[in-house]
Amino acid sequence: MKNRHRFTLIATIFLCIAGCSSLVLTSTPGSKAQAQVSSHQQLLREIHKELVEINTTDSVGSTTEAAEAMAARLKAAGFPAEDVQVLVHPGNARKGNLVARLRGTGKQRPILLLAHLDVVEAKKEDWSPDLDPFKWIERDGFVYGRGSIDDKAMAAIFVANLIRYKQEGFKPDRDIILALTADEEGGNFNGADWLLKSHHDLVDAEFGLNEGGGGRERNGRRLFNGVQASEKMSVNFQLEVKNKGGHSSLPIKDNAIYHLAGGLARLAKFDFPINLSEVTRAYFESMATVETGQTAADMKALSQRVPDAAVIARLSNMAVYNATMRTTCVATRLEGGHANNALPQVARAVVNCRILPQESAADVQQTLVRVLANDQISVKLLEQAKPSPPSPLDAKVMQPIDSVSKSLWPGLPVIPVMSTGATDSLYFRQAGIPFYGVSGLFTDIDDNRQHGKDERIGVRQLYDSQEFLYRLVKMFSSRG
Repeated sequence: MKNRHRFTLIATIFLCIAGCSSLVLTSTPGSKAQAQVSSHQQLLREIHKELVEINTTDSVGSTTEAAEAMAARLKAAGFPAEDVQVLVHPGNARKGNLVARLRGTGKQRPILLLAHLDVVEAKKEDWSPDLDPFKWIERDGFVYGRGSIDDKAMAAIFVANLIRYKQEGFKPDRDIILALTADEEGGNFNGADWLLKSHHDLVDAEFGLNEGGGGRERNGRRLFNGVQASEKMSVNFQLEVKNKGGHSSLPIKDNAIYHLAGGLARLAKFDFPINLSEVTRAYFESMATVETGQTAADMKALSQRVPDAAVIARLSNMAVYNATMRTTCVATRLEGGHANNALPQVARAVVNCRILPQESAADVQQTLVRVLANDQISVKLLEQAKPSPPSPLDAKVMQPIDSVSKSLWPGLPVIPVMSTGATDSLYFRQAGIPFYGVSGLFTDIDDNRQHGKDERIGVRQLYDSQEFLYRLVKMFSSRG
């Protein structure tokens, strides 16, 4: 037993000397694994914990507090004060943003690292009794807390890696800009949009990296490393029916709720046509090598110009693939009537649409009117649409991502993806700055807890992402 343990320990030390950067586990027979954490991993743990335990919700939290905490760490690491700025939105003192810069030679234009500091709302009573959304709790290989994945993992990694570059004396060929922003998850003071409009020179870059991609795994087996190159736009429509109403003791067929319900029933049965782009076509072609059986065959067939209806039907049964193929619209809110004993005078519903980047809100609105098939149902756009063009799948961006990914996870495919949700990358794409959602942060494809109960991130996955982004940004910044 002693010799076996000595061999295990020597082998582990050799792996670390050879450049192993992930969490290393050693064990003795009959004992639990013990984690050996490097100095830069320990720094990440401390930063991640600090960020998770600062409440940055829109209702009561403060991204200003979080931005100031990260600014203090960067200044303590030797970044000049003029290169570390906390910029607070003039409309709300709680909506602060951090912009920091590691100066390079200027041989290339800057790269921008973007992460948001705000998190979605969370109530302790909605989580498991032994967890608190604003307490960083490590248990059984996971860290729990609101924002532990979305998006304080990337924010903490970017800060820790910038400090690591500074400590190493790394002189990049381009400036490396870090922007940690407010109100990505909602609120009226979006930091990315405001920085572009009010401090454009501070965040101008050749291209940028953000959330939105990341890796997927199942039962501990990595499936692929995703690169988000486009995203749908989220648009809400209000459906409304008005009626003169009356006494409920004298009902008539002309009922506002019935009109609305009939239209919604028709919408529930409707599917927008499939409409693949360069990004989503590449996604399905690549995913065909990840999936197996009928699903893999269907994905190969989908790349044909006129895929079989049965292929579309089978893929449409899986929510993630359905949402990748087409625009979707779904009823999310409903209200109607004003008294229990009165016929309704108004009935309303909110329909949330996630529109493909190559389609328009105006076209979707016309489609809704046609599908509802009731001229008493008005369809009103509730906010301005925010379309953004896809980022090009440029080899100078995709090849380094693929190279670093395969150096850490040999044989793992790198797959372009389109987010079915939305990120702050859209503002930069609108401004002509290509953005790519890439993190090397792996989450379980069947158990993703972002925005939900007991949000968590794997400790190993957190460290792997740290090393992936450390190498990737360095590679982007070291090529003439």
